[in-house]
Formats: sequence, C-alpha cells, structure tokens
Amino acid sequence: MTAATAPGPQARAAVICGVGAALPPAVVSNADLTARLDTTDQWIRSRTGIAQRHIAGADLSTEDLAVQAAARALAGSMPVTVEALLVATTTPDRCCPATAPAVACRLGLTGIPAYDLAAGCTGFLYALATAAGLITAGTAQTVLVIGADRLACLPAPGDRTTVPLFGDGAGAVVLRGGSAGEEGALGPVVLGSDGTLADLIRASHPGALHMEGAEVFRNAVERMSAASLKAARAVGWDMEDVDRLVPHQANARITSFVARQLGVPDDRWLSNVEHVGNTGAASIPLILAQATADGRLKARHRVLLTAFGAGLTWGATTLTWPDLP
Repeated sequence: MTAATAPGPQARAAVICGVGAALPPAVVSNADLTARLDTTDQWIRSRTGIAQRHIAGADLSTEDLAVQAAARALAGSMPVTVEALLVATTTPDRCCPATAPAVACRLGLTGIPAYDLAAGCTGFLYALATAAGLITAGTAQTVLVIGADRLACLPAPGDRTTVPLFGDGAGAVVLRGGSAGEEGALGPVVLGSDGTLADLIRASHPGALHMEGAEVFRNAVERMSAASLKAARAVGWDMEDVDRLVPHQANARITSFVARQLGVPDDRWLSNVEHVGNTGAASIPLILAQATADGRLKARHRVLLTAFGAGLTWGATTLTWPDLP
C-alpha cells in the first residue's frame, strides 16, 4: 500500500468542481424481498442497515446511469472543457467495447480519451487517482470521473444473504487542474490490493455472485481503517481533524466498525445505505452528491474518503470540501 508525499500548497493538484448522481426510479423495499425470499425485514436491517434499494429495469443500462450522473455533475460545475473521461464499473453493459466512449459520445465529448476502470467497489477511488495523475502530468486540464454500477444483477435471484445488499446507481465528479492548497484539492490517494484473496468476492457472470461474508467483513474493516489512517497522516491530519468520514456504503455494520476503529464520532460519518444499498463504484460519489444537496456536507469540511471491494482492493484519500451548488 503506497501513497505519494503530500505536495506543497502551490503544487499542481486535481480539484473537485462539480458532483452529480443518478438512481433508477424503481425502488425495491425489504417487504418486496420478503415476499419471495426466506428472510425478514428485521433480519436484513439488523445485519446490513438496508431498508430499500433502487433497481434498474431492462430499459436502464449502466451507460444510461453514467450519462445521467455525469450530466448533473457538469451542470453543477463551473464552465469547463472536459478533456478526459473515466468510468469506474464492475458491470459494463458489454464485455467489449468499453462503456466510457459511448458515455462521452452521448455527452457531446466525442474525440476525448475515455476508458473504463475495474477495481470493484474501490473503483471510484482508483479512477480519482488516475484522473489526478492525468491532471498533474499535464495530460488533461479537466477530467470527468464516473462511478456506475448495476450490482443488483450479480446475486443469484434466490440468495437471501446477497440479494438484499445490492442496488443500482451512478455518481460523478468533475476534476480540474488547480493547486494543492485550495478547497476541493485531492490529497495523496492511498491504494492497495491483494489478489490472494480474490475468491472472497467473485462472480463469473450475472446471477453467480459468491461472497464469504465474515472474511469480507474483517478485511473491509481492517483495510479501510489502515488506508484511512495513512491518507490522513499524509496530509498531517489526526482523526479529530476529520469533519466527515465518507466510506463506501457496503453495509451499515462495516461503516460503524470502521468509524469506531478510527475514533470518528457517529455524527461525523455519512451514510445513505439504508435507502440505496451497496451501489459499488457509484457508492462514494452518490453520497457526496446527496450530502452536498441536503447540507450534511458543507464547504470547508475536511473529508476522508475510503473504500474496499472485490480484488481485493482498497483505498482512501482526503480533501477539504469546496463550495459547490
């Protein structure tokens, strides 16, 4: 697990200047699931904290969700000329070609570099790191980063342990070139992986998800906590300095354990898992957009992002939240 040395305040950095989200209109409640699965609302809530999730129908693709979230992020940012586009997803609509070029085309961005990135539920943080590299290297001045997933298609339809966990959605951020000392600038991104544990979360095709819950839980808490501490230390923060912990929304118990491990009080970590479930790579940008809209996330909040996913992969980074519409 590595992280770059914290840059000086005038060093070139990637700065968030827009955020947006998209959810399918169809909502599936726990009551809907209990009608066809051997489970109860109480069982689901006690183990996951989830009450409902948004599910995409056959007429709503990963590409569609990505376009919707990206358009909202662009609409809420300062006028920019997007020079590159990344889509983090585990559920592309096709094996080939990638989703990103089609998303770029539909946004009127034909001709720019656009590509997919797969790192499970950590995909958004991996994409942020990649976008920041493009910006700091001078390859692109502005990058659109999208996390989009339709994870509800992965579990076997009758699996009562995994079906309740997943929902569909997308989130996006606009990154521009700026300086490391300004609000919205990403700190060093801590990333890691461990392929020896790849079989803990795996799916050879939709409807065939396998997940070893206890080991996933243990690794998620351990890896996100360690990455979070490293990312915070890279910018000279103690945990008391963190105003908002924004973890990947895998389930409420994992989030609670990570916050407890880090010593972050309950009123300082953000959650939307009750209403959307685990949305994969969309998870972090989705809650960033929602929390900005409802006031839970405000300008100048010191924010710590962290995620864990299949691979196994994990990551974390920091920023001071900018003043966004």
